[in-house]
Amino acid sequence: MIFIGIDSGSTTTKGVSMEGDTIINKIIMSTGFNPKQTIEEVYNILKEQHENVYATTTGYGRGLLSQSDKSLTEITCHARGAAYLCSQAKVIVDIGGQDSKVIAMDDQFNVSDFLMNDKCAAGTGRFIELIMRILQKDLVELDYFIKDETPVPINSMCAVFAESEVIGLLGKGESPQAVAMGVIDSICRRTANFSHRVKIDGPVFFSGGLAQSKVIRKTLEKHLGVPIYTDQMSQYTGAIGAALMGRVKK
Repeated sequence: MIFIGIDSGSTTTKGVSMEGDTIINKIIMSTGFNPKQTIEEVYNILKEQHENVYATTTGYGRGLLSQSDKSLTEITCHARGAAYLCSQAKVIVDIGGQDSKVIAMDDQFNVSDFLMNDKCAAGTGRFIELIMRILQKDLVELDYFIKDETPVPINSMCAVFAESEVIGLLGKGESPQAVAMGVIDSICRRTANFSHRVKIDGPVFFSGGLAQSKVIRKTLEKHLGVPIYTDQMSQYTGAIGAALMGRVKK
Protein backbone atom coordinates (compact mmCIF):
# COMPACT_ATOMS: atom_id res chain seq x y z
CA MET A 1 0.00 0.00 0.00
CA ILE A 2 1.27 3.45 -0.96
CA PHE A 3 0.12 6.30 1.28
CA ILE A 4 -0.34 9.71 -0.31
CA GLY A 5 -0.50 12.91 1.71
CA ILE A 6 -1.50 16.23 0.16
CA ASP A 7 -1.42 19.62 1.88
CA SER A 8 -3.53 22.06 -0.13
CA GLY A 9 -2.42 25.49 1.04
CA SER A 10 -3.44 28.97 -0.01
CA THR A 11 -0.15 29.59 -1.82
CA THR A 12 1.24 26.16 -2.68
CA THR A 13 0.00 22.57 -2.75
CA LYS A 14 2.45 19.98 -1.45
CA GLY A 15 2.22 16.23 -1.86
CA VAL A 16 4.24 13.17 -0.88
CA SER A 17 3.87 9.44 -1.40
CA MET A 18 5.26 7.04 1.20
CA GLU A 19 5.94 3.35 1.39
CA GLY A 20 6.34 2.44 5.04
CA ASP A 21 8.37 5.25 6.60
CA THR A 22 10.13 6.12 3.35
CA ILE A 23 9.20 9.05 1.14
CA ILE A 24 9.31 7.75 -2.42
CA ASN A 25 8.06 10.85 -4.25
CA LYS A 26 7.26 14.48 -3.57
CA ILE A 27 5.82 17.39 -5.51
CA ILE A 28 5.02 21.03 -4.91
CA MET A 29 2.88 23.23 -7.15
CA SER A 30 1.51 26.75 -6.98
CA THR A 31 -2.11 26.46 -5.84
CA GLY A 32 -3.14 29.20 -8.25
CA PHE A 33 -6.71 30.30 -8.87
CA ASN A 34 -8.09 26.74 -9.17
CA PRO A 35 -7.11 24.76 -6.04
CA LYS A 36 -9.35 21.83 -7.02
CA GLN A 37 -7.54 21.35 -10.31
CA THR A 38 -4.17 21.69 -8.58
CA ILE A 39 -4.87 19.13 -5.86
CA GLU A 40 -6.17 16.68 -8.47
CA GLU A 41 -3.04 17.15 -10.57
CA VAL A 42 -0.79 16.56 -7.56
CA TYR A 43 -2.76 13.42 -6.68
CA ASN A 44 -2.57 12.02 -10.22
CA ILE A 45 1.19 12.55 -10.40
CA LEU A 46 1.75 10.81 -7.06
CA LYS A 47 -0.65 7.97 -7.89
CA GLU A 48 0.91 7.26 -11.26
CA GLN A 49 2.28 3.69 -11.54
CA HIS A 50 0.67 2.68 -8.22
CA GLU A 51 -2.50 0.58 -8.17
CA ASN A 52 -3.12 0.44 -4.44
CA VAL A 53 -3.03 3.88 -2.79
CA TYR A 54 -4.62 5.56 0.23
CA ALA A 55 -4.87 9.34 0.06
CA THR A 56 -5.20 11.76 2.97
CA THR A 57 -5.69 15.48 2.43
CA THR A 58 -5.16 18.46 4.68
CA GLY A 59 -4.99 22.26 4.44
CA TYR A 60 -7.43 24.83 3.11
CA GLY A 61 -8.41 22.72 0.10
CA ARG A 62 -8.57 19.35 1.84
CA GLY A 63 -12.19 18.82 0.84
CA LEU A 64 -11.62 19.36 -2.89
CA LEU A 65 -10.22 15.94 -3.85
CA SER A 66 -12.97 13.41 -4.57
CA GLN A 67 -10.46 10.53 -4.50
CA SER A 68 -9.41 11.35 -0.93
CA ASP A 69 -9.89 8.51 1.57
CA LYS A 70 -9.49 10.76 4.59
CA SER A 71 -9.43 14.48 5.36
CA LEU A 72 -7.70 15.87 8.46
CA THR A 73 -6.95 19.28 9.95
CA GLU A 74 -3.58 20.84 9.25
CA ILE A 75 -2.88 21.07 12.99
CA THR A 76 -2.98 17.27 13.37
CA CYS A 77 -0.94 16.68 10.21
CA HIS A 78 1.71 19.28 11.01
CA ALA A 79 2.27 17.71 14.43
CA ARG A 80 2.73 14.26 12.93
CA GLY A 81 4.93 15.53 10.12
CA ALA A 82 7.13 17.53 12.50
CA ALA A 83 7.62 14.45 14.70
CA TYR A 84 8.81 12.57 11.59
CA LEU A 85 11.24 15.30 10.55
CA CYS A 86 12.48 16.36 13.99
CA SER A 87 11.98 13.86 16.81
CA GLN A 88 13.13 16.31 19.49
CA ALA A 89 10.55 18.97 18.60
CA LYS A 90 8.03 20.03 21.22
CA VAL A 91 6.62 23.10 19.50
CA ILE A 92 5.95 23.83 15.83
CA VAL A 93 5.89 27.32 14.36
CA ASP A 94 4.57 27.76 10.84
CA ILE A 95 4.35 31.06 8.93
CA GLY A 96 2.02 30.23 6.08
CA GLY A 97 0.72 32.14 3.10
CA GLN A 98 -2.44 33.34 4.83
CA ASP A 99 -1.95 32.43 8.49
CA SER A 100 0.57 31.71 11.19
CA LYS A 101 0.21 28.86 13.64
CA VAL A 102 1.97 27.51 16.68
CA ILE A 103 1.41 23.94 17.89
CA ALA A 104 2.56 22.44 21.19
CA MET A 105 3.00 18.67 21.52
CA ASP A 106 3.30 16.26 24.43
CA ASP A 107 5.95 13.54 24.75
CA GLN A 108 3.92 11.25 22.46
CA PHE A 109 3.72 13.99 19.80
CA ASN A 110 0.01 14.50 20.38
CA VAL A 111 -1.27 18.08 20.04
CA SER A 112 -1.58 19.57 23.51
CA ASP A 113 -2.30 23.17 22.53
CA PHE A 114 -2.36 25.34 19.43
CA LEU A 115 -3.09 28.84 18.23
CA MET A 116 -3.76 30.12 14.73
CA ASN A 117 -3.55 33.70 13.56
CA ASP A 118 -5.45 34.26 10.33
CA LYS A 119 -6.76 37.77 11.02
CA CYS A 120 -4.01 39.94 9.58
CA ALA A 121 -1.86 39.47 6.48
CA ALA A 122 1.00 41.53 7.98
CA GLY A 123 2.16 38.47 9.94
CA THR A 124 2.17 36.02 7.03
CA GLY A 125 4.36 34.85 4.19
CA ARG A 126 2.07 36.51 1.67
CA PHE A 127 3.09 39.91 3.05
CA ILE A 128 6.78 39.09 2.53
CA GLU A 129 5.99 38.15 -1.08
CA LEU A 130 4.14 41.45 -1.52
CA ILE A 131 7.03 43.52 -0.18
CA MET A 132 9.57 41.66 -2.31
CA ARG A 133 7.38 42.34 -5.33
CA ILE A 134 7.36 46.05 -4.49
CA LEU A 135 11.15 45.89 -4.25
CA GLN A 136 11.23 44.04 -7.60
CA LYS A 137 12.98 41.03 -6.09
CA ASP A 138 12.09 37.34 -6.14
CA LEU A 139 11.47 35.62 -2.82
CA VAL A 140 14.24 33.10 -3.55
CA GLU A 141 16.72 36.01 -3.48
CA LEU A 142 15.73 36.98 0.06
CA ASP A 143 18.75 35.73 2.01
CA TYR A 144 21.29 37.13 -0.44
CA PHE A 145 19.37 40.42 -0.73
CA ILE A 146 19.19 41.28 2.99
CA LYS A 147 22.27 39.51 4.37
CA ASP A 148 23.83 41.38 7.35
CA GLU A 149 21.40 44.32 6.98
CA THR A 150 20.22 46.35 9.97
CA PRO A 151 16.40 46.45 9.98
CA VAL A 152 14.46 49.67 9.61
CA PRO A 153 11.63 49.59 12.21
CA ILE A 154 8.21 48.83 10.74
CA ASN A 155 5.57 50.03 13.18
CA SER A 156 2.27 49.41 11.40
CA MET A 157 0.32 46.35 12.57
CA CYS A 158 -1.97 46.18 9.51
CA ALA A 159 -0.84 44.92 6.10
CA VAL A 160 -2.41 47.86 4.27
CA PHE A 161 -0.77 50.47 6.50
CA ALA A 162 2.50 48.52 6.64
CA GLU A 163 2.67 48.52 2.85
CA SER A 164 2.15 52.29 2.84
CA GLU A 165 4.82 52.66 5.53
CA VAL A 166 7.27 50.61 3.45
CA ILE A 167 6.65 52.74 0.36
CA GLY A 168 7.06 55.87 2.48
CA LEU A 169 10.38 54.67 3.90
CA LEU A 170 11.66 53.93 0.41
CA GLY A 171 10.57 57.39 -0.68
CA LYS A 172 12.61 58.91 2.16
CA GLY A 173 15.73 57.18 0.89
CA GLU A 174 15.94 54.12 3.12
CA SER A 175 17.70 51.25 1.36
CA PRO A 176 15.44 48.48 -0.03
CA GLN A 177 17.57 45.90 1.81
CA ALA A 178 17.11 47.59 5.19
CA VAL A 179 13.38 47.97 4.60
CA ALA A 180 13.04 44.30 3.63
CA MET A 181 14.97 43.32 6.75
CA GLY A 182 12.63 45.54 8.76
CA VAL A 183 9.65 43.62 7.38
CA ILE A 184 11.26 40.28 8.27
CA ASP A 185 12.09 41.50 11.77
CA SER A 186 8.55 42.78 12.26
CA ILE A 187 6.95 39.50 11.16
CA CYS A 188 9.31 37.40 13.27
CA ARG A 189 8.72 39.62 16.32
CA ARG A 190 4.95 39.29 15.93
CA THR A 191 5.23 35.56 15.39
CA ALA A 192 7.36 35.18 18.52
CA ASN A 193 4.93 37.24 20.63
CA PHE A 194 2.08 35.13 19.30
CA SER A 195 3.99 31.89 19.90
CA HIS A 196 4.69 32.71 23.54
CA ARG A 197 0.97 32.47 24.23
CA VAL A 198 1.61 28.72 24.03
CA LYS A 199 3.98 27.27 26.61
CA ILE A 200 7.35 26.71 24.94
CA ASP A 201 9.23 24.19 27.06
CA GLY A 202 11.35 22.48 24.44
CA PRO A 203 12.94 22.73 20.99
CA VAL A 204 10.97 24.54 18.27
CA PHE A 205 10.56 23.14 14.77
CA PHE A 206 10.07 25.78 12.08
CA SER A 207 7.92 24.37 9.27
CA GLY A 208 6.80 25.77 5.95
CA GLY A 209 8.55 27.31 2.96
CA LEU A 210 9.94 30.31 4.85
CA ALA A 211 11.90 27.93 7.09
CA GLN A 212 14.34 27.53 4.19
CA SER A 213 15.51 31.12 4.74
CA LYS A 214 18.51 31.35 7.07
CA VAL A 215 17.79 35.02 7.76
CA ILE A 216 14.20 34.35 8.80
CA ARG A 217 15.24 31.37 10.95
CA LYS A 218 17.91 33.37 12.77
CA THR A 219 15.62 36.37 13.25
CA LEU A 220 12.80 34.21 14.61
CA GLU A 221 15.24 32.39 16.88
CA LYS A 222 16.43 35.74 18.25
CA HIS A 223 12.90 36.85 19.10
CA LEU A 224 11.80 33.48 20.48
CA GLY A 225 14.90 33.08 22.61
CA VAL A 226 15.08 29.29 22.08
CA PRO A 227 16.85 27.08 19.50
CA ILE A 228 15.00 26.52 16.24
CA TYR A 229 15.30 23.37 14.15
CA THR A 230 14.16 22.78 10.61
CA ASP A 231 14.64 20.33 7.75
CA GLN A 232 15.11 20.55 4.00
CA MET A 233 11.65 18.94 3.76
CA SER A 234 10.04 21.44 6.14
CA GLN A 235 7.69 22.75 3.45
CA TYR A 236 6.22 19.24 3.17
CA THR A 237 5.53 18.87 6.92
CA GLY A 238 1.74 18.84 6.55
CA ALA A 239 1.79 16.50 3.56
CA ILE A 240 4.13 14.07 5.32
CA GLY A 241 1.91 14.11 8.39
CA ALA A 242 -1.15 13.46 6.23
CA ALA A 243 0.49 10.44 4.58
CA LEU A 244 1.51 9.02 7.95
CA MET A 245 -1.92 9.62 9.47
CA GLY A 246 -3.42 7.73 6.55
CA ARG A 247 -2.00 4.56 8.09
CA VAL A 248 -4.17 5.14 11.17
CA LYS A 249 -7.44 3.67 9.89
CA LYS A 250 -9.95 5.70 11.91
